[in-house]
Amino acid sequence: MDEPALAFDGVILSPQKEIVRRFYKDMWDRADKSLIPDIFHPDFTFRGSLGPALVGHAQFADYVDWVTDTFGNYRSDILAMIEEGHCVMGKLRFHGIHLKALFGVAPSGRHVWWIGMPIFTFDGGKVRDLYVLGDIHGLIGRLEGQSS
Repeated sequence: MDEPALAFDGVILSPQKEIVRRFYKDMWDRADKSLIPDIFHPDFTFRGSLGPALVGHAQFADYVDWVTDTFGNYRSDILAMIEEGHCVMGKLRFHGIHLKALFGVAPSGRHVWWIGMPIFTFDGGKVRDLYVLGDIHGLIGRLEGQSS
């Protein structure tokens, strides 16, 4: 967890990057599901860093509940953002306290983290698709107490 998160104080972001920032810092870090309709098209597609493929606001809201129930004090650190046309890509560090069984590993109470690489595809100012590739093997190692 040595890589520093981006600081956004005083930074003016493009509209698409601002939506990505809001998604992680306002929606995820606060588990504020009321922001979902502001960020996503109603039938958006999502593939999360922990594996599930979902469609729409309701399925995504359930995923937010599942992640934040599994990881106490869940946070997302934005490490990098790159914008190209209608896409924003990034590097994130997700972390929290392991409170519920995950990938066959019983709750440990440890602070664990993993890296995710999202690709946001925009359509008319909202996210149409979000695909997040996650370092599941690194996370499982940390869930099991292996150092890395």
